[in-house]
Amino acid sequence: MTRARTCLVTGASRGIGEAVAARLADDGHRVALLGRNAEALEAVAATLPSSLAVPADVTDPAQTEAAFARVEREWGPVEVLVSNAGSGTAAPLAETTDELWARTIELNLTAPFRLIRRAAPDMVAGGWGRIIVVASVVAKRGESQVTAYSAAKHGALGLVRATAAELARTGVTVNAVCPGYVDTPMTDATVAAIAARTGRSEDEARAGLARRQPIGRLIDPVEVAEAVRFCLVNAAVTGQGINVDGGTVQS
Repeated sequence: MTRARTCLVTGASRGIGEAVAARLADDGHRVALLGRNAEALEAVAATLPSSLAVPADVTDPAQTEAAFARVEREWGPVEVLVSNAGSGTAAPLAETTDELWARTIELNLTAPFRLIRRAAPDMVAGGWGRIIVVASVVAKRGESQVTAYSAAKHGALGLVRATAAELARTGVTVNAVCPGYVDTPMTDATVAAIAARTGRSEDEARAGLARRQPIGRLIDPVEVAEAVRFCLVNAAVTGQGINVDGGTVQS
């Protein structure tokens, strides 16, 4: 096992973020949990041996800066950044408003950029760091009804690749994990939206999403967390978009 590191996980109150935090804690790392819901963060923190609940909205630069400052006061510089917070709203292209576009880009692309820009200098100075962005399979292929989300996730993968190239000789690796449909509250919202739009039951809508993946089921958040851990322990892997999608995108 690598020595204990100071980790910051965004979107850590549920779903993939919660699973990632638990996996890192299992390996003995200190995990700062960042998210908007303070009560939910505290509930997750109570299950982990060395954790810090840091309520913040990643789309607010001042709150992001305050979160980093708090972690640094308590534990020192962030050594592992997992930029996981993200969300998307389905809409046909013609109904994708400027406001929806801007909100989606801000959360899924601009916020990871700010997080990486803030964390990277200390990692470079320390000669070691791990940056992992939780992207999506739509970072690698377009998908109908999610123009803004697909564009944002494509951008996030570009951000990862460019940053990895820039930092390749510094001891800092930068990767993306690209899940398919994961069994999380975000997918629950997608299922509800599909059911409302099509008249199908939520069970039928969920089964339809599962069938889109060759393995015939939704991805478990723990499986995504294992991919994040792989990025942490393997220093030769950088600039990659690692698919955790049941074989949906073969690359």
